[in-house]
Amino acid sequence: MHTRRSLRRTRTGAAATLLAAALLLTACSAEGASSSAGPAAEATRASATAAPVLAALPRSVPSALVPYYGQKLRWRDCGAPDFQCATLKAPLDYAKPSEGDVRLAVARRKATGPGKRLGSLLVNPGGPGGSAVGYLQQYAGIGYPAEVRARYDMVAVDPRGVARSEPVKCLDGPQMDAYTQTDVTPDDDKETDGLVDSYKGFAEGCGASAPKLLRHVSTVEAARDMDILRAVLGDGKLTYVGASYGTLLGATYAGLFPDRVGRLVLDGAMDPSLPARRLNREQTAGFETAFQSFAKDCVRRSDCPLGGPGTTPARAGQNLKAFFDRLDTRPIPAGDSAGRRLTESLATTGVITAMYDEGAWQQLREALTSAMKRNDGAGLLALSDSYYERGPDGTYSNLMSANAAVNCLDLPAAFSSPEEVRKDLPAFEKASPVFGESLAWASLSCAYWPVKPTGEPHRIQAEGAAPIVVVGTTRDPATPYRWARSLAAQLSSARLLTYDGDGHTAYGRGSSCIDSTINAYLLRGTAPANGKRCS
Repeated sequence: MHTRRSLRRTRTGAAATLLAAALLLTACSAEGASSSAGPAAEATRASATAAPVLAALPRSVPSALVPYYGQKLRWRDCGAPDFQCATLKAPLDYAKPSEGDVRLAVARRKATGPGKRLGSLLVNPGGPGGSAVGYLQQYAGIGYPAEVRARYDMVAVDPRGVARSEPVKCLDGPQMDAYTQTDVTPDDDKETDGLVDSYKGFAEGCGASAPKLLRHVSTVEAARDMDILRAVLGDGKLTYVGASYGTLLGATYAGLFPDRVGRLVLDGAMDPSLPARRLNREQTAGFETAFQSFAKDCVRRSDCPLGGPGTTPARAGQNLKAFFDRLDTRPIPAGDSAGRRLTESLATTGVITAMYDEGAWQQLREALTSAMKRNDGAGLLALSDSYYERGPDGTYSNLMSANAAVNCLDLPAAFSSPEEVRKDLPAFEKASPVFGESLAWASLSCAYWPVKPTGEPHRIQAEGAAPIVVVGTTRDPATPYRWARSLAAQLSSARLLTYDGDGHTAYGRGSSCIDSTINAYLLRGTAPANGKRCS
């Protein structure tokens, strides 16, 4: 998506460990394929048919790419016990392979046994911009089900431009601090100009940092890199679990190489057929859906700062929006060593961060209570910092830089001018009275990108691919459930697996039904019945 608060997955590092330790037993049921249909699904399916289909690449490897497919990885110890790292070479430009390479960071943890090794399982946590290597070392390689880790070498590659793979870096720490505090709900021309200047400065920093690479960080190129890695690892077909944006990466791989699809799990699915503006507006509605669930839970509790028993979710949202509006003119202290105060933009990001996982709702209640009742913004600032991956020393990962670089290349910008944003503000505010205004203005960021987009909305059919499991969560904030239904309708061999619940993505989040279904698929190749539902 084309917002600076774009599709991303927060379940890395300590957060991943917390989730893995908080599993709950739940129930599931199976239904026929018709269970995913309905007016909304039909409308989504109809819109998808207007987009062109992603064409598969030739089955044979082009002669210019043979050296890449034949390279040998030199594994070395790295980072954490039992993990190995290597560097994979891929062409910077697949159309001109002789004009230079990009070096990609790869990590693995070999199958622990017992049982026959099933090959490599590639994982990607989403973003775009999330470090797959970090996700592997901090969660997947140690937190995936033991029976899966026993049979597969767990593998990750940081996509080009991300983390350890020639990272795009647009701004330094102090510049990022200023950028994240920019007012994204401008009230007049002066504030609008300030927001535009912020977006232009970010884009110019990216262009100066990586002028050549910036033209070659698309999802299609990252998917082609994965096929080189598959071959180098010695696997005839790709086995893969991708979450959030990782579903777009996995689906793109399937579209390009349908005959090389092994067992693919696409969890928290994106819809590649939608233009950026609609993607952003539907994600905005997804965050509103998640907030409504949070608000219903909050007002039943004695420590809810948004209202007590009898307060409607709509009223709770109005109370939160009023708090944001106060911060717009009067930021509050946040106990920050760099002198940052809690602004409206940082508070909004902090609340959005907690929408990704219902396990963070208590933390959000406490942070809102401190901010709204005690004028202490430290809790919301901490949530916002975790979203942006800002360290205690004031440095940032390259998550947001890579996020913009990929998104702005993959699709034409959602808006081209502030005037276009203003015209569409009512639609965004209808989608979310709480977040609509800020997310609409955030959708303007790619308008000033220094590189023209190379992608467009498209369908992915992957004709001839083996069964692909597409997972959707009914109240997912970042990847609305209708996207999973749409992607499943596009893919010729998809099996839609539904989790009736809250939070972003479903595998490893507490549903024994979801986990056992996906484990059976990964370990035995048993794809679920299309339309299976879990709760």
